[in-house]
Amino acid sequence: MPRADFDGNGLGDVFFRTADGHLYVSESGRPAYGPGDFFNERDHPEWNFYKDIIPIGDQSGDGLADFLTLSAQGRLDLVRSYSDNSANGVTWSGGGWQAYNKVFSPGDVNGDHKADLLARTPDGDLYLYLATGNLTSPFTPRTKLGSGWQRYDQLVGLSDNNGDGIGDLLARAPQGDLYFYAGTGDPTRPFRPPVLVGGGWNAYNQLAGGDDMTGDGTSDIVARTPGGALYVYQGDGHGNFTACTLDNRGFRWEQADLIATAGGNPAFGKPKILARDSRGVLYSYQALGNGQLAARHPEPRLYRCGTALSTLIGYVSDLAADGQPDTLSICGWGQLFGGSEGQNPMGSGGWDAYTVLTGPGDLTGDGKADLLARDKAGTLYLYRGDGSVDFPGLYPRIRIGAGWNAYDKILGAGDYTGDGRPDIVTRTPSGSLYLYEGTGTATAPFKARLQIGGGWQQYTQLAAIGDIDGDGKGDLLAANSRGDLYRYSTTGTGTFQPRVKLGSGWNTYHDLY
Repeated sequence: MPRADFDGNGLGDVFFRTADGHLYVSESGRPAYGPGDFFNERDHPEWNFYKDIIPIGDQSGDGLADFLTLSAQGRLDLVRSYSDNSANGVTWSGGGWQAYNKVFSPGDVNGDHKADLLARTPDGDLYLYLATGNLTSPFTPRTKLGSGWQRYDQLVGLSDNNGDGIGDLLARAPQGDLYFYAGTGDPTRPFRPPVLVGGGWNAYNQLAGGDDMTGDGTSDIVARTPGGALYVYQGDGHGNFTACTLDNRGFRWEQADLIATAGGNPAFGKPKILARDSRGVLYSYQALGNGQLAARHPEPRLYRCGTALSTLIGYVSDLAADGQPDTLSICGWGQLFGGSEGQNPMGSGGWDAYTVLTGPGDLTGDGKADLLARDKAGTLYLYRGDGSVDFPGLYPRIRIGAGWNAYDKILGAGDYTGDGRPDIVTRTPSGSLYLYEGTGTATAPFKARLQIGGGWQQYTQLAAIGDIDGDGKGDLLAANSRGDLYRYSTTGTGTFQPRVKLGSGWNTYHDLY
């Protein structure tokens, strides 16, 4: 059966989540969307806590599709589906999956009619986990398939495109070339050498799907443009696709912040920015997934210490593991407050020694978001997060090094290089922009700096937005003294695409975070 057939009609569905945490199924074979949320939110009210959702097909033999949820902290849960379309019953949980930047199912690779699992490390090693059919021990120990898979920025499990009943794989390179890996049925070498499908596939920010959505017996895919249009590519039974068809059923697909089976590395931690005006009033701007920002939203509850401009605040990637950015403030007596509303005490005192607080995500590889702090002397420290929900805590600081007062900006929110690890960028007062690529190691969290640009002194404000354009990679926003705001989308290779103007009037803000 298709991995994502949640309505039982034998066709693969598109399973997705919106920014408000709702899960939906777009049913194949129907002219319009169903009644909406097929999965009972009262059973699972916190879907936005998950970094990824992975349809895995029928693992129990009851004819119903099951799926996996992956938390930001690396916990993988097998969730059994029931006939009333509710998601209920976690039958297995396993930890340590934060070691991978991509976990996905290619379909059945060994011919036992169970969808199996693939996982890729940031360094490009690919591992296979065979399905067992046992809901309490669903996968065999991993087998390494090979290295070099970091050269692809999207991996899509295709199920069966060529009619042999064995799962296949699509892989896209950053420059847009798409390759087809046909399944062999042999789990020791499950894929044949790649065959080029064609170029230009970087026109899409996500490729997804991989099940038969049309009823012809071959796997199809969907492809989303940065503007939110969704195209269906019908499989031709030979590892390629027929001409695409626009999905015109009325949904704005940029609103899907997670499409199950999407090929890109999942983004998590900071889907919006915070802006503070000259009066100290705070507003948030949500990323829309199409390169644009939603209208501003006042944040009266944020920020415990009031609105005094002398109070340092930060808006950092999710420390509390609740799917929302955390607001940091340092009160007059040096106490640190954090959490999604900035109300929770995180440190008893001494935090007024710091001039910069930056939270790019998990810098240490343990699945928990961390914090960077620079003191007045220019020494940079790493505070490992403990991942506690609602009341996040920090472990004792680790000294990274001196000389960081050479920069007037230190910021980051996500991955700029395509390996799934968070990175940071820094700016000198003369306008040089540097990339510090993350290593995933607490004692040495960054590689040597790499200059990636100049002329950035033209901007009075810089902010790390996380993923604004839906490709799973972190981006930057920059505002000049005239109030013009620009987006710099990352290429996924450590550099940024040419800027795109988003609007004017941003000089009303004293700070962007």
